[in-house]
Amino acid sequence: VESIEFSISDNLDHLSESIRSYRKRLKQIHSEHLILHGPFLDLVPYSFDSEILKTSEKRYEQSYQAAVELGAEKIVYHTCYYPGVYFPDIWAERTTDFYQNFLDKHHEVGIVLENVLDTDWRPIKKVAEAISDPHFGLCLDIGHAHCYGEELVTEWVRNLNPYCRHLHVHDNHRGRDEHLALGQGNLPLQQMLSLLQETPADTCTIECMEISQVRQCCKVLRESGWDTAKH
Repeated sequence: VESIEFSISDNLDHLSESIRSYRKRLKQIHSEHLILHGPFLDLVPYSFDSEILKTSEKRYEQSYQAAVELGAEKIVYHTCYYPGVYFPDIWAERTTDFYQNFLDKHHEVGIVLENVLDTDWRPIKKVAEAISDPHFGLCLDIGHAHCYGEELVTEWVRNLNPYCRHLHVHDNHRGRDEHLALGQGNLPLQQMLSLLQETPADTCTIECMEISQVRQCCKVLRESGWDTAKH
């Protein structure tokens, strides 16, 4: 289970209550593994404005606390990169500084950085190369890379593979972030799955809207040789 419960500001505003409530829900879900999705809306962890940076740090801290208390294996944070707003190199430099400082204080739960609107894999790779901490890695969202990336998703996989610790799996037709089952869009599926056999990522979240689509993704992954029980 990858929960978005603690990416929502209202839940972070009532953190202790939210953690208690979700702990009860986890017992009902009967999931042995939990990954949390950190907050991202309106946050700029690479901001030059000290007040905006302070708010971003506070929200990241709160969600990380939830991850620790709930025994999550990893927490996913977005790159929060918006093309055309910041220069990519400045984004990479500022983001590296933010996570290096964050990791100085947080080592209980692994942190993975997810691509969303990012058009280029190179700035993300710079961050991954610069942070040599075993608690930090990348969450490669193949659907986002296919939809928003200027290069083919296979190039994203090939270049980011060594730094991947978690994957988000879904498909689309490259014009819109549709979150379809694998094979329902136009991802270069066999090439991508072949490349992903080399990834060190040991967890994977299927991000589809319908249970039938989740089952379809599991079927495709199993047929390609993935151990879906392991991931």
